[in-house]
Amino acid sequence: MDITKKKRRIALGCEGSANKLGIGIILHEGDLASPTSTVLSNVRHTFVSPPGTGFLPKDTAQHHRAFFVRVAKQALADARLTIADIDCICYTRGPAWAGR
Repeated sequence: MDITKKKRRIALGCEGSANKLGIGIILHEGDLASPTSTVLSNVRHTFVSPPGTGFLPKDTAQHHRAFFVRVAKQALADARLTIADIDCICYTRGPAWAGR
């Protein structure tokens, strides 16, 4: 089915910049003339480095890899959905200066 013709679309968004990992699910309903959006879940996990050390990109990446599946499953459970219900996956791409 063409997703653009659906009246109800569900997006799973992944964000993993800096030391925070977040996965949210949003329900989009209606059409271009009268769209509505509802946040169904928004689960986050933060990498906390030892005091005074800051956070290094490799340590943050390791944290995000370790917690990604757990956070994604929790977001789906909170939204009372399965991965089969998801119409599209959105994600941040970085670093912000890449390609400039």
